[in-house]
Amino acid sequence: MNTANDSTQITHQYITVNGIRYHYAEAGKGPLVVLLHGFPELWYSWRHQLTALAQAGYHAVAPDLRGFGASEVTSLVADYSLFQHACDVKALIDHIGDGKAVLAGHDWGANLVWLMAQLYPETVSAVAALSIPFYPEPRDPAVIRRQWPSVFTNFERKGIVEAEFEKKPEGFFKGFFYGLSGNAPEGTIEKLYTKTTPDDRLLTSLPTTDALPAWLSQPDLDYYVNAYKKTGMSSALGFYRNTDADYPRLKEVYKKDIQQPVLFIGGAKEAAVRFGSTEPMKQVLPNLRKIILLEGCGHWIQQERPQELNTALIRFLNQEVKQ
Repeated sequence: MNTANDSTQITHQYITVNGIRYHYAEAGKGPLVVLLHGFPELWYSWRHQLTALAQAGYHAVAPDLRGFGASEVTSLVADYSLFQHACDVKALIDHIGDGKAVLAGHDWGANLVWLMAQLYPETVSAVAALSIPFYPEPRDPAVIRRQWPSVFTNFERKGIVEAEFEKKPEGFFKGFFYGLSGNAPEGTIEKLYTKTTPDDRLLTSLPTTDALPAWLSQPDLDYYVNAYKKTGMSSALGFYRNTDADYPRLKEVYKKDIQQPVLFIGGAKEAAVRFGSTEPMKQVLPNLRKIILLEGCGHWIQQERPQELNTALIRFLNQEVKQ
């Protein structure tokens, strides 16, 4: 719990956002930095960053996005569109009252910060994106499916991933976290992106391990497993199940320039970096400050390399916010 003389401790808050109960963790005082998770994550994925940013003089906020963790779960798939998530985060920023914020996002949380930089340029003062680079041209989801017939397309199909999780909850998270990390054997990423039959599944495509990687403790794993047991998996997959609906609604927004200062950080062993997807950013982001690739790191940057990420993020914030 927070104490009167220590604002760097993590505390938890609940507010009503666009008609739902919304949970966020926060620490520190100062310029607002909002940290957005992806899948299968929670605010907890930013646990190492919240206190570090607070100690550096920032007000760090990490929500459980709609349908995740301690935030409310609703029944309609349409409630989990990327646009709806953007509206929720904008309302969160307005509630906190700072008016402007730096956004950092990981996985599809990075998609969310890219979109918010385009939708709300007056609110988003700078962007730090982890793992998912900015793509200058809007991409039709149907084209992506043809180009990348990966096991991740199963995320869009109701019931498949839910069944994998329900059958073996701890094994699901252990396999997912290990298989996409820098600890996984060479060739794992390529296998995930070369789905050959409709029956290919995520867990059967991932390597297995009995031991947890050093960066993930058993209590950490338990936190994720218990949270998802409470909410189920369907709401967390809502982003993927709205890609077809989001595309026509947002494709013109996706064409807008991003003028804010940008930092990109990726793991050298993850898909976007391995497949060369970071290069287009250099041509279309006029204020791209730096691309940092962490050698030996996989997808879970905040957890695999917290100290390196914290150093890079705080340096970026000090340059762009505390001028």
